[in-house]
Amino acid sequence: MTAREEDNTAAPFITAMSTFFMMSVMFIMGKFRDFFSGAAYRHTRQGYAPIRELFEDFYQRRMFSRIKDCWNRPICSAPSAWIDVMDRTDITRTSGVQPLQLTGSTTRCLNLGSYNYLGFAASDPYCTPRVQKTLSSLGVSSCSSRADAGTTPVHVQLEEAVAEFMGQEAALTCGMGYATNSAIIPCLMNKGDLLISDMLNHASIVAGARASGAKVKVFRHNDVAHLDAVLRSSIAEGQPRTRRPWKKIFIIVEGIYSMEGEICLLKEIVEVKKKYKVPHSIGAMGLTGRGCCEHVGVNPRGVDILMGTFTKSFGSCGGYIAGSRALIDHLKRWGPAHLMAGAMSPASAEQILSALQLLDNVDGSGRGPEKLHDNANYVRQRLIDQGLKVLGDIDSPVMPIMIYHPGKIPAFSRFCMERGLAMVVVGFPATALLLSRARVCISAAHSREDLDYAVEALDDVTGMCMMRYEMSNRKEQPLVVPSRRSRSSVASRGRKHVMTGGAMYA
Repeated sequence: MTAREEDNTAAPFITAMSTFFMMSVMFIMGKFRDFFSGAAYRHTRQGYAPIRELFEDFYQRRMFSRIKDCWNRPICSAPSAWIDVMDRTDITRTSGVQPLQLTGSTTRCLNLGSYNYLGFAASDPYCTPRVQKTLSSLGVSSCSSRADAGTTPVHVQLEEAVAEFMGQEAALTCGMGYATNSAIIPCLMNKGDLLISDMLNHASIVAGARASGAKVKVFRHNDVAHLDAVLRSSIAEGQPRTRRPWKKIFIIVEGIYSMEGEICLLKEIVEVKKKYKVPHSIGAMGLTGRGCCEHVGVNPRGVDILMGTFTKSFGSCGGYIAGSRALIDHLKRWGPAHLMAGAMSPASAEQILSALQLLDNVDGSGRGPEKLHDNANYVRQRLIDQGLKVLGDIDSPVMPIMIYHPGKIPAFSRFCMERGLAMVVVGFPATALLLSRARVCISAAHSREDLDYAVEALDDVTGMCMMRYEMSNRKEQPLVVPSRRSRSSVASRGRKHVMTGGAMYA
């Protein structure tokens, strides 16, 4: 991240001072309460290591426990445009020590928190019948790894389709998106290699880099000039102590950064790769991979390794690696995600395969990402016109709205729930203390009526939480008055009803 970008996202001075004052008061009062309650003198049983560090334990008890209802909200419906959020006990008038209990009722909310970008996660007229047919013929699970008896015809068809979709020679699928990075990167890197990573890369990339044994260097987020400097100095200096040349050099970036909603500068990064003639240099980790390459005008063959996940746009699970056939053969021989982990469910593989067919317009419906981009750009402009600080790039379905002050996180989250909006809020330690934010995730399943409802509710909530940090951009929008039928349908979506059926956790 360049200095100009850091200044652009920095918290206002008054917000920063009030945050430090609030955190100082909470810290002092928490220590006083620990002193008089005896919590400060509690010791771990002899022979046992402490479960948490002292500060982590203090932070959990005195700070996070009071607002824990803003996270881990369970749902009991498919993650479509609207979802049923299971209600839990109110902790706003308690210390938060008591566990949250389900009340047995649910609230119908507009889903602005799921990664169901293309709307395939709910019941679909094209995908669902094919998934049900595969489920009846191949069962729920292969009960084996891919290398043993877990490979079905659906897995083979899926990998061929992914390779063609990504413009690569071959592909390999994994049953878990996180493991696609954490288990595969150690197969590609080793001692004597150099891995150069964007500072905001996903935790799965960080885990894989640490497990690889390679030397890791970090460059500022989306700062190509800093990447060039790091790469140049690394090549000139060589390995530490011995100064021998690096065996391999990898540059790893994400396609879309979920906390920032920004698309990587892939075209410029590929130019840096070509400048230094670095072999096997880039792993572009994104939502669909091909979408990022197409967006910035990069030939997929110019990116040596493409890694991505099926848990978002395709409404399924797992991930993929696409590249040369020699690379995929190597991963099949050495990759633990292929050799030892359970194979992806055949039904999940069929869901991905059907979604890929829709993206290729096999059914002639034209259900591509056009509506998603239209929805995302419409909401982004409306939020900017409200005077909110919105991060991210055009066409990105992820829109972080800056909250800055951590004390506003619970107020914002609870006000949104009261108005039937299911949103994700992010704060310390997932972000810096002064960079708290809310994250809006747009889907092609959202109608324009849904988006207008969300924007109007957010205008009300952000006004109460004093989040309009860009008032110079604010524009008054005419009030959208839905028809009588639309008003009744929107109102019914916010009502509570008795829970029936099972539950799954987001």
